[in-house]
Amino acid sequence: MQSLVDFINGIIWSPALIYLCLGAGLFYSITTRFMQVRHFGEMIRLLFAGQSSEKGISSFQALAVSLSGRVGTGNIAGVAAAIGFGGPGAVFWMWVVAFLGASTAYYESTLAQIYKEEDEGQFRGGPAYYIEKAMGQKWYAWIFAISTIVACGLLLPGVQSNSIGNAVEAAFGSGDVIETTLGTFSSAKIITGAIVCVVLAFIIFGGVKRIAHFTQIVVPFMALGYIVIAFVVILLNIDMVPSVFATIVGDAFTPMAGVGAAIGWGVKRGVYSNEAGQGTGPHAAAAAQVDHPAQQGMVQAFSIYIDTLLVCSATAFMIIITGAFNVHGAEGAFLVQNLPSDIAANSPVFTQMAIETAMPGLGKPFVAIALFFFSFTTILAYYYIAETNVAYIHRTIHVPGLMFVLKLFLLSSVFYGAVKTADLAWALGDVGVGLMAWLNIIGILIIFFMAKPALKALRDYELQKKAGVKEYVFDPVKLGIKGADYWEERMKRKGQKSPDLGEDSSAGTAKSTL
Repeated sequence: MQSLVDFINGIIWSPALIYLCLGAGLFYSITTRFMQVRHFGEMIRLLFAGQSSEKGISSFQALAVSLSGRVGTGNIAGVAAAIGFGGPGAVFWMWVVAFLGASTAYYESTLAQIYKEEDEGQFRGGPAYYIEKAMGQKWYAWIFAISTIVACGLLLPGVQSNSIGNAVEAAFGSGDVIETTLGTFSSAKIITGAIVCVVLAFIIFGGVKRIAHFTQIVVPFMALGYIVIAFVVILLNIDMVPSVFATIVGDAFTPMAGVGAAIGWGVKRGVYSNEAGQGTGPHAAAAAQVDHPAQQGMVQAFSIYIDTLLVCSATAFMIIITGAFNVHGAEGAFLVQNLPSDIAANSPVFTQMAIETAMPGLGKPFVAIALFFFSFTTILAYYYIAETNVAYIHRTIHVPGLMFVLKLFLLSSVFYGAVKTADLAWALGDVGVGLMAWLNIIGILIIFFMAKPALKALRDYELQKKAGVKEYVFDPVKLGIKGADYWEERMKRKGQKSPDLGEDSSAGTAKSTL
């Protein structure tokens, strides 16, 4: 099984996908004139500007839901894996993919807002919706929807629960060994898997509102707590910070693990962590109640900074400062070996030992608790994403009980993931991430060259902001954007009129931003 999954991964995560992720980010950064820099202040303002409604959630709640997907085991175990297989230089490439990926996140999330729908009293949207409406290719949208249901409903939840199980076992011991027909497992992992499934079932059977309310409380708390501990570790070793920067930047261009390893693992784990271009973030973005699609696009762009430049960097600095890492070379050899050889790089142990080195007695239990919250909220986000794509399919094929079946499959995946090996869990997760990234990035590139809807939305928002309007209005007809049915009906329902912004407001002048 492991060899088959590794073979598939080798095809999906070829250099073509790695450079496609970087290239798409650079392309959108240039075409939006680096909106992730120009609108940094506006991103922060918009975080707390929107309000929830009966049909939608607030911008902050949408940020929390999407961050619950972005901030997960990738920020702890994923960073460790990037360093373990790509060397410290992989961290630099994680930064690069985050900076460029912020513009990709803006683009895909704005598309999700433009082409969202009202479905049974709540907003739904995401790549499947905007691929169908903007590209006019329903078959391609179905492929994405089915791939995402499999990835987020079956493959990716196991990665998160696996990290929880490994961290709990490392922190509190394995307990008794239990033999079953499926293999031999520790009682600690079985108990952990059962507890996670029970709590998860309570929340996912409560719907998107319960998920949003839970994540808006837990996500800021868990991210802030983790960063505080990381800063304490860094402050205890503040004299080493300059050398850590030098190591990361120097190894990025003269990599100990090879150029391909540093860039490959940096981009792979960067995309896995911040999800820019992967197509998962737009689902939560579409659920937000905003006055203009570009607003939620900017909020989602900011989430990339929180995920990678804050949380991932905190993990990386702790690991490198304390030397709690190994770097794997070819054929099982170690280029750097500071820890026992039996410690897997695809696990949270590097991070646990880093904190343990600086703060004895705290590292293992703290990371276990942090991973529980990080990974648990990510599983919630995966469920919501899978649910949205089931809802998309349900528009055409009405099969009763589909949502219930999805919940059962996801809970089974979570329990099995908590007890199986880390390598297989991560390999299956990489298949899911890579497949969605291929489909989504190609889709949004085609949409860009067909109509440039997200770019037109950005230009329209900038003009309204410059004019000092009191209430932003989005008129897709005026901008030449077709298929944005929700926004067209909203204009009619509210009796809104587009503000007179002069000749620059015409759809054609959006080309001037290229």
